[in-house]
Amino acid sequence: MQVTSKTYWLEHAWLGTHVEPGVALDVQDGRITAVRPGTPAPPPDAEVLRGLTLPGLANAHSHAFHRALRGTAQVGSGTFWTWREVMYATAARLTPDTYHALARAVYAEMALAGVTAVGEFHYVHHAPGGIPYADPNAMGEALIAAAAEAGIRITLLDTAYLSSGFGQPPDTHQLRFSDGTADAWAERCSVLKERDHARIGAAIHSVRAVPADQLETVARWAGERRAPLHVHLSEQTAENEACLEIHGCTPTQLLALHGVLGPRTTGVHNTHLTAEDISLIGGSGTGTCMCPTTERDLADGIGPAVALQNEGSPLSLGSDSHAVIDLFEEARAMELNERLRTRTRGHWTAAALLRAASADGHAALGWADAGALEPGALADFTTIALDSVRTAGPLPRLGAETAVFAASAADVSHTVVGGRHVVRDGVHSLVPDVPQALADAVEALRG
Repeated sequence: MQVTSKTYWLEHAWLGTHVEPGVALDVQDGRITAVRPGTPAPPPDAEVLRGLTLPGLANAHSHAFHRALRGTAQVGSGTFWTWREVMYATAARLTPDTYHALARAVYAEMALAGVTAVGEFHYVHHAPGGIPYADPNAMGEALIAAAAEAGIRITLLDTAYLSSGFGQPPDTHQLRFSDGTADAWAERCSVLKERDHARIGAAIHSVRAVPADQLETVARWAGERRAPLHVHLSEQTAENEACLEIHGCTPTQLLALHGVLGPRTTGVHNTHLTAEDISLIGGSGTGTCMCPTTERDLADGIGPAVALQNEGSPLSLGSDSHAVIDLFEEARAMELNERLRTRTRGHWTAAALLRAASADGHAALGWADAGALEPGALADFTTIALDSVRTAGPLPRLGAETAVFAASAADVSHTVVGGRHVVRDGVHSLVPDVPQALADAVEALRG
């Protein structure tokens, strides 16, 4: 993913607090070595990026195979639980080859949207019936390879999924997800190797899917490796009610009792929380990944993101089920959802929302050296056009406001990862026809 030495000239650059016109960015071996504002014209041999350049975006929560549901799962009535049956039917048709083809196209779509790193919450581990592949990590390796071929970084959040609900055995569809025990899950995960573009993290699918007496095993595995640990948390009120009935406490309290919470942990959704839950999450430094486009698509509800952040929980963003892949939309949706809920405006600055989509998202995925245009950081950045029908008009100096409240994924013109152009002028350089690749991969699963 790296080139040796290169200079980029940025017409406008978001430097974390403000937009600077005319910035030269020197890159050596995949990292930024110098940021030189006050460069009004491109230096000789510099790569010119017209528009507004931002740090690369981090998609902190992804289920790549859900992309095959777009346009079908959105129609009709029902709830999260009826949607889940459609999702299971798609998961049942995945193979390492078909998953690789789909994920490659999905990650290419992310690159076209300015995403430079993805957190893949991965739980489809085995063949139908729960039979391990010859390589027990064949599905995870397919995802790692897909990210490399699409030119983006990945944190494979290998997910423990052992139960259909609070001690119940996996159902037919879930047999593919289960390793039987957390110890067996840990043994399989320990074989996975990190690469230049890939980190290995852990995930607890949910408190209903990992028995309480095995939560600590997953947390310990991640802790020993100082790896990210993610968990779906209180996405549904039904899960909260069942947890209270079985354990006499909320899911957040259960995770706290078993040592899951902490600065390397991220709760995904964190939607239906008590005041005590919010204090436990924030006080432990546990992060929160909000996925607004999925949460509204599935009618999940609006989580208390403001209260969580005020208590000390860093916020990140994900496209989750990929109803759309657009981190600008996720960022503005978090603010706009809160406006609808409270009937007041201005809960976050645009800069804060952009940090959630970039630096804080990368940190949640174990890429703390990404997400900023500064010396020493990974040379991962993206440029949005300032002359589209969405962005024309706002002055470039507005910067984060233009990106968050006006732009969409369609405005991304360039994406650079490790100093290498992955998307140039809106065209993916590694996957020549992304729409066709997506169509073919989805058709292979539906057929």
